[in-house]
Amino acid sequence: MRLSRALQEKIMDVRLRDKLLAEGKLTKEEVKKYLDGTADEAKNATFTDEVSDEE
Repeated sequence: MRLSRALQEKIMDVRLRDKLLAEGKLTKEEVKKYLDGTADEAKNATFTDEVSDEE
C-alpha cells in the first residue's frame, strides 16, 4: 500500500505530471482530484524578510 501511494505522489510531481499530461497518460481531472484531496498547509508557512547576499 505504501509503495502504491509513493508512486501516485511521484506521478503528481510537477515535472513528471506535465510530461504525462502532454502525453495523454494523465488527465486534468485526475490532477484536480489529487490536488483537491491534499491538505491546505498555509497555516504552517513561515515568512521572513531576511535577504542573503551569499552566492
